[in-house]
Amino acid sequence: MLKTRPAIFASLRFYSQNAEKPPLKLVAELRKLTEVSITKAREALAASNNDVSAALDWLQKDLAVSGAKKAAKVAHRAAGEGLVSASILSRGTGSSDGHGGVRAALVELNCETDFVARNALFGRLVADVAHTAAFLAESGSSRQLERTYVHPVPREQLLDAPLLSAEGPGLSPATRAGLGSQGTVGSAIRDSIAKLGENIVLQRAVTVTHDPIPRVRGDLGLRIVSYIHGGVLPTQGRIGALALIALKSPRLTPLLGTLNFCEELERIERSLARQIVGFDTSSIRGEEEGALYNQPFMMFGDALEGETVEAGLARWARQKQLVLDTDGTDAGGLEVAEFVKWTIGETADAL
Repeated sequence: MLKTRPAIFASLRFYSQNAEKPPLKLVAELRKLTEVSITKAREALAASNNDVSAALDWLQKDLAVSGAKKAAKVAHRAAGEGLVSASILSRGTGSSDGHGGVRAALVELNCETDFVARNALFGRLVADVAHTAAFLAESGSSRQLERTYVHPVPREQLLDAPLLSAEGPGLSPATRAGLGSQGTVGSAIRDSIAKLGENIVLQRAVTVTHDPIPRVRGDLGLRIVSYIHGGVLPTQGRIGALALIALKSPRLTPLLGTLNFCEELERIERSLARQIVGFDTSSIRGEEEGALYNQPFMMFGDALEGETVEAGLARWARQKQLVLDTDGTDAGGLEVAEFVKWTIGETADAL
């Protein structure tokens, strides 16, 4: 036995000396570009003769195959965790972005565990999906405030859409490398399933869009506001809402030209969004307990004790001179036109 050991050790030494391993420098470079594991980076480089460009192509093809296999394998698993994410590209009347139009989206992306829901890769994915939905949303022109501006997006339509980065083109390492820069929302979800090992499901998505109101109607305005709670980032969490705010006043244009009014407007808008999220809000008006306007305005710091949301909005509009008395008739005001509120785990009956 003792005589055979040198021969064994010699064969082991011979094998280790002749097995060509990818240099650590190239492994580190590939991981920086793609964020893949060390094992996968070595495998890609070994299959590509240590050519980084070829390794990127290999990884792209491998990810597509492994993602499809993994997605099929875990498709039966329940996905009860995840994130609600909002993307607002244009806030509406008086904002510097979007020339006064409204363009926003709210999406819910589900996974299996809270651990994955808090993963940075999953967070970037849901941000990109929300950005894509908002960017590709179709808007229509209308001068009627009574129109519905919140529209559900068919899941299959969004899954087939090209994925757009919320960070902008070329900013993420994977995008710079060309890994993940192509493809659809659906393929991006499959790729993430392969990387994270959990079932990931696009549960639902809505968009809120409205073209700028013509200048001839300078007394009207629509604005969008969001509030998300229970997440690491302010635009992602376990519960969130988008609220469409309608403004009407003969003094709207000059008021929006003053910094103080705009700051106060943003503060009460955020208070309304927090109110919707913080309470069991199911409607705007009505006799039911979940009606927003019947709730005590707890999220607005300037609200009087016991004052309802409806009364608080009316008082605020008068204080800020948004409402003027004309022959005894109130001309103007601020109101919540529409809202959508989601909590992770709810059933998306509309979709």
